[in-house]
Amino acid sequence: MTGPVMTLHRVIAEIPAREWDGCAGDDNPFVSHAFLSALEDSGSASPEAGWMPQHLAMRDATGRLLAVAPFYAKSHSFGEYVFDQQWAQAFARAGGEYYPKLQVAVPFSPVPGPRLLVHADAPDADALRQMAARALRQACGELGLSSVHVTFCTGHEYDLLGRNGWLQRLGVQYHWDNEGYASFDEFLDTLASRKRKAIRRERRDAHACGLRFHTYRGAEITPALWRRFYEFYLSTVDRKWGRAYLQPTFFRLLSERLGNRVVLMVAMQGDTPVAGALNLMGRDTLYGRNWGRLEGDWPFLHFELCYYQAIDFAITHGLKRVEAGAQGEHKLQRGYRPCLTHSAHWIAHPGLRAAVGDFLERERAAIEAELPALDAMTPYRTAL
Repeated sequence: MTGPVMTLHRVIAEIPAREWDGCAGDDNPFVSHAFLSALEDSGSASPEAGWMPQHLAMRDATGRLLAVAPFYAKSHSFGEYVFDQQWAQAFARAGGEYYPKLQVAVPFSPVPGPRLLVHADAPDADALRQMAARALRQACGELGLSSVHVTFCTGHEYDLLGRNGWLQRLGVQYHWDNEGYASFDEFLDTLASRKRKAIRRERRDAHACGLRFHTYRGAEITPALWRRFYEFYLSTVDRKWGRAYLQPTFFRLLSERLGNRVVLMVAMQGDTPVAGALNLMGRDTLYGRNWGRLEGDWPFLHFELCYYQAIDFAITHGLKRVEAGAQGEHKLQRGYRPCLTHSAHWIAHPGLRAAVGDFLERERAAIEAELPALDAMTPYRTAL
């Protein structure tokens, strides 16, 4: 019996959406055909932007799709949020060429989720994931490239790849867990008194400056509102990085293709939107993604729009979790707990592999040691 046939695809449109989503499932919108195709069709993830799609597909002898992976050849390390620029610089100093490299990831989205996507009805899912991992390494070798990186994967994929010789990397994000709260006040009741008062003051001050907050979903988000949100997005990018990854049409395509899973929270001054926070909704999780604002004196606006409104939405809709994006220890004081993120890396050059492996071993130990200290900074009441 022959094994699965593996192919690479230069555009995700070569793989029918129904077949891709049969492997991706409906839990995490970032690995959906709709999200990934919106990135490509808008020109946000394209060869011109340094993201050359090479999506991996595995089919059985009948042509049935068994597994896929969002796979890209990269000419840089931008838009990944698992930083390896120092590895590239060290390799260059030693005379090596780090770029191009291969990346299994969701472009511009530091959102944990599955990366080696196996159809729910496929036999022996882990055997297929191992085959996919070998195919990724084989592609790296045949193309003469430096490395393959599987970023923000699940803990299960991290363990599986680690057992197969991949280097392992940990990171930290901050997520809010819904313990079955009936209201925001019930959530606040689980916090220490001083922290509870601080959050109430922040929310009161945010609402006292004349702003109204409104949530729009799917088709409710008009082209005019998307154009306004793109202004917010650019203002944030200009302040922080000066490099806009996402093109204007990407946001419009999102609401067309993902419908009510797109959740846009907007702050209004009169009839004028002055700030917005873009979220995507999975089966049980609200994922915070992009935010931006106009210049103005609005205290605690970021906390209200990105964190507290998200918690309110999750409670109202019975969601289990809010994942508010990368970085930001300030989230701890607002009820978001530290959570590990996972990545796996295959590096072809033995010398670079050994050096990176030594660095990652020390980095993992430091992160694991720091996690209890970060959790102690959360505002929850401690048991007596």
